[in-house]
Amino acid sequence: MNTNTSGRLAGKVAIVTGSGSGIGRSCALMFAAAGAQVVGADINASTASQTDELAAQQGTPMFSVAPCDLTQPDDVQQLIDQCIKRHGRLDILVNAGAFGAFAWLEEMDFFEGWKRTLDGELSVVFLACQKAWPHLKASGSAAIINFASANAHQAFKPLPAIAHCAGKGGVLAMTRQLAMEGRGFNIRANTISPALIETTATREPLENIPGFRQDVLAKTMIKRLGKPEDIGYAALYLASDEASWVTGADLPVDGGSTAW
Repeated sequence: MNTNTSGRLAGKVAIVTGSGSGIGRSCALMFAAAGAQVVGADINASTASQTDELAAQQGTPMFSVAPCDLTQPDDVQQLIDQCIKRHGRLDILVNAGAFGAFAWLEEMDFFEGWKRTLDGELSVVFLACQKAWPHLKASGSAAIINFASANAHQAFKPLPAIAHCAGKGGVLAMTRQLAMEGRGFNIRANTISPALIETTATREPLENIPGFRQDVLAKTMIKRLGKPEDIGYAALYLASDEASWVTGADLPVDGGSTAW
């Protein structure tokens, strides 16, 4: 990974949820390399610790609060409190942590599929933003980066994503509201809408569902799968002062898949 990001976040304090893997790990490492003081959070203490070790290896130490269940208000409050105790402020909130269950409408279990996905994709963003809000207001120049999805904009035929579409569509709409509520405090709120990114979470369908990888590639203009760092660079821009006039926006980083 090219982490030469020239101190673009120097002096900033960032919380990155889901820091143990995938997009969250990429954002945490990139933000640390860009000069931010990063506090990670993940339900998996082992993978969160691995991210901390990678940050130390690149010469930009960070620490993580883990295990941290982002669906539990007390856990989220502890995360915020730990950040403020250690760094005294909070300037950037990256809500990369999420969980989603995938099933067709008629096969979706209401509790373990539907409700758990809405908690894992929507409630986790609400709780983190709510608990962080007083400190983001105090920052004077704060940024929230949330993650919607290409599925918030269009259906993808091979993917049984009824709950995922609802959750990420909710994140998209909620972020616009956050931008409006934050306008008087210089809190910017934006979303990134990735298409399918190759991570440990997506490896199973990519490797085990016949034709799935080909279907994904057929939907993109750039004929490769997305990587976590593709999203990390977009998040870095939205978190930086370079995006000081960008709020309430959605940035598609999807290889062109929603453009046709």
